[in-house]
Amino acid sequence: MASRSDDPPNGGPQPEKTGISRRELLKRAGMAGAAGALPLSGAAPAGPSEPAQEPFEALTAAESDTLEAIVARLIPSDRNGPGAMEARAAHYIDRALAGPLASSRNAYASGLAAVDRYAEESRGAPFIELGPEAQDAVLADMESDRATGFYPDSSTFFELVRTHTIEGTFCDPYYGGNANFVGWDLIGYPGVRTVVTADEQRMERTPPSNRRSAYDYSMFTKGGA
Repeated sequence: MASRSDDPPNGGPQPEKTGISRRELLKRAGMAGAAGALPLSGAAPAGPSEPAQEPFEALTAAESDTLEAIVARLIPSDRNGPGAMEARAAHYIDRALAGPLASSRNAYASGLAAVDRYAEESRGAPFIELGPEAQDAVLADMESDRATGFYPDSSTFFELVRTHTIEGTFCDPYYGGNANFVGWDLIGYPGVRTVVTADEQRMERTPPSNRRSAYDYSMFTKGGA
């Protein structure tokens, strides 16, 4: 797993800088997803202006705590701005598991339990009780398939969560993630445009963010799974 070159939140230890940062890889993937206005897998509808605090629908309290901690390390909040936790990527995943991604519910139950078991066995504490550097080490073990106790293997679960975290951070807010447009702001995506003026097409021009969901426009149809 490529190390992040961005500062960890809360003044945590700085991982070794090697190659392209994980955050940069996710930002690039997010740009492609945001341009399409829809998440990669789809998720249950949710309004973009919902309260920040909201109960989880599919995950247990323990599962949701672990998932929140994982997404917070995959796309962390740092000097570049808010990350996946602030975008409510975990809530996006939970809503999807209660709907279109219900077939992945068992994979999350098994995988999140395995994360905590492996964290305790290898680092001496559940994942949420570890510091940022130790949490990153657990995720690195998962991505490289060194972590044990997963079915069918740890890298499969890592890729599942990473994919859904990207979706939840950069999707159209209609689907329950990208709260307050923090994902789009992170990558500089200005939002859907139904009309683009000549001035906005200038190379040196940075279009202002309209902070609107695609479904705020009547021309777009709210899609299902």
